[in-house]
Amino acid sequence: MKLVELLIKLLPTRPVYAHCDIPCGIYDPYLAQMAAYTVLRMTKLIQDAESKHDKAQFVRLVQVKEEHAELVKREVTIIWGDYFKEENSKDIPDLHEKVWKILKLASKAKQEVNEQVAQDLLATVQEFAEIFWKSKGMEPVRIPSGYPTEGEIVSHR
Repeated sequence: MKLVELLIKLLPTRPVYAHCDIPCGIYDPYLAQMAAYTVLRMTKLIQDAESKHDKAQFVRLVQVKEEHAELVKREVTIIWGDYFKEENSKDIPDLHEKVWKILKLASKAKQEVNEQVAQDLLATVQEFAEIFWKSKGMEPVRIPSGYPTEGEIVSHR
């Protein structure tokens, strides 16, 4: 144990940041945005399936909506917990509130078939993506999504 302590003191160290235990240093809010778009799309399709009384399709759509709402929570939590550091709290004072809002909206999207909640979830995830890219010193840009839900994807220059 003394040898390990000695090596720790002698060897140069530096912080490493990553979303996995390796660490790979790769973070991107893209998956959270895709999941939020999927929640929105499934919500619209669920409303259509309800009107057609298609129970089998309804069940599949609800399952996918809930899985993707959970994926939003997972991806945002990873970036928030593993990428962002204490010093970001000074530069981004509303970061914690933004993440809390995303987590609450994703939970509500799982509980309800509510298009406005799905739209709010997507918009808040996009705001989070803009914060993320700015924190990396990159300029966030919105590009057309090309999805049936229309809208934009937040990326960077």
